[in-house]
Amino acid sequence: MTNLNGTNLNRRDLCLLLSSLAAMAASPLLDAQEPAPAAQPDLAAQRAYTFDSLPVVKSVSGEMRPVLHGVLPTGESVELHETTLLPGHMPHPPHKHRHSELMLIREGTLEFDNDGALERLGPGGVVFAASNVMHGLKNVGETNANYFVIAIGRDS
Repeated sequence: MTNLNGTNLNRRDLCLLLSSLAAMAASPLLDAQEPAPAAQPDLAAQRAYTFDSLPVVKSVSGEMRPVLHGVLPTGESVELHETTLLPGHMPHPPHKHRHSELMLIREGTLEFDNDGALERLGPGGVVFAASNVMHGLKNVGETNANYFVIAIGRDS
């Protein structure tokens, strides 16, 4: 996987990036002192998720496979899902929310609406959608696009 500077991004680098984003989500600027929503499970136990065990949620734009959703022992809310987006489709219109998101592109060609500026990304591309900034994705390729979404932080 390569980062935006064209250099290789290995698993160690990705883990460091995710740790940094989790730390940002816990900053006082995002009111980290709020109690975690009771409906979200504690993510203190390690677990592996096989692709075949993930539930499939179908929509007119493709399908989504929820992986996990809960609160880390350090207080950050984390949600992870995998999306398959049909050609020419968007999962939803451009929007903004309090939590931050990382989108890791596995297959296809996506157009990232970065607060009105459009950027194209392909396999190995990574999108960071900051808290409270307009963003959106659209599959502009001729084949399905597949990507993971990692949401960090709470919307409450």
